Amino acid sequence: MLQVAVLSGKGGTGKTVVTAALSDILPGRKSFADCDVEAANLSLLLSPREKERIPFYGMKKARIREEACVSCGLCSATCRFHAISQDSGGAYRVDPIRCEGCAVCRDVCPERAISLVEHRDGEIIIAETEQGPLVSAELTPGCGNSGLLVHEVKRVAQRESKDRDLLLIDGPPGIGCPVISTLSGINAVVLVTEPGIAALHDLDRLFRVSLGFSLSHFVIINRTDLNPDYTKKIENFCAERSIPVIGKIPFDPGVVEAVRDGVPVTRRNGAASDELEKIGKRLAERLLQPSR
Repeated sequence: MLQVAVLSGKGGTGKTVVTAALSDILPGRKSFADCDVEAANLSLLLSPREKERIPFYGMKKARIREEACVSCGLCSATCRFHAISQDSGGAYRVDPIRCEGCAVCRDVCPERAISLVEHRDGEIIIAETEQGPLVSAELTPGCGNSGLLVHEVKRVAQRESKDRDLLLIDGPPGIGCPVISTLSGINAVVLVTEPGIAALHDLDRLFRVSLGFSLSHFVIINRTDLNPDYTKKIENFCAERSIPVIGKIPFDPGVVEAVRDGVPVTRRNGAASDELEKIGKRLAERLLQPSR
């Protein structure tokens, strides 16, 4: 099974719009994973029918057993994350959002009143779409471990994709841990950018991060006609690094209408839809016939 991720160095470049369009265009039996676990929105364009929610437990958090605590205050004094404080009644409490699970408080407690316990950091969501299964997640606000949650989303998506030809991944923006987790073990990455100084800068950073993985690279330039000079700079950047530019999507108000209606842009007529059809065919050719 081929695994292809759509990524962008910055938010707002049209990554999810491209992923949804490719879900319509690419051939074969497909499945999907939305690895933007902090703000998943691929489901807004694929009309999924939810099947199951799986609790996600990340890093363990400290918990104080009130009956064993003697209120010595050592735990609060040694917590560098300011996660332990006294309430109005004098009892010590742990703030799970601040707690990093380092276990220092447990180790300094003279009464052994502190332990590390499982903490629910979010949910993994399994759903069905017209094109195939979709796995996404909701990270609880304030929780970390998003890279680990991305790993779990991919693992569940692979389990749900046993009879599929392609796993299409809508990845998170940026270059942090969630992106690295997304890149791990996949076959190809489609980098979506736009003509602008920030987008080119972030494309460069994301490309350099992705070089640490054995995969194929492709670039799509979105809203290409808004700044032709920067479009040319991006093309030169890609040419110098032998990255194929498989498409340049023009600005098209029809994209906004499609997103507002909750459907892939390929379900609407327009310049962007026409170009995305061509992009899908070029990508399929290169993925299925790499020697060409």
